[in-house]
Amino acid sequence: MLDIKVDEALWASSMMPEGILERWFQTTGAIVSRGEPIAEIRIEDALHEIVSPGSGTLTTIAAANSVVEPGTLLGTLSGGDV
Repeated sequence: MLDIKVDEALWASSMMPEGILERWFQTTGAIVSRGEPIAEIRIEDALHEIVSPGSGTLTTIAAANSVVEPGTLLGTLSGGDV
């Protein structure tokens, strides 16, 4: 199993300590490929795509419109090349 977390580097030029998980492009149970966009996070006025770190079956953990911080667990991947 592979964790999908919010990369701390997204806050490199931000003054805000948190962001919003705007939406998921994929839902729980979807088969995703490495590098495929799976979610979108808003930090201040910027939108950032979160891409799948591996291939496998996605399980979402964080809900859309929830507050996220650096390192927040968004979901997991199982099977595939995790």
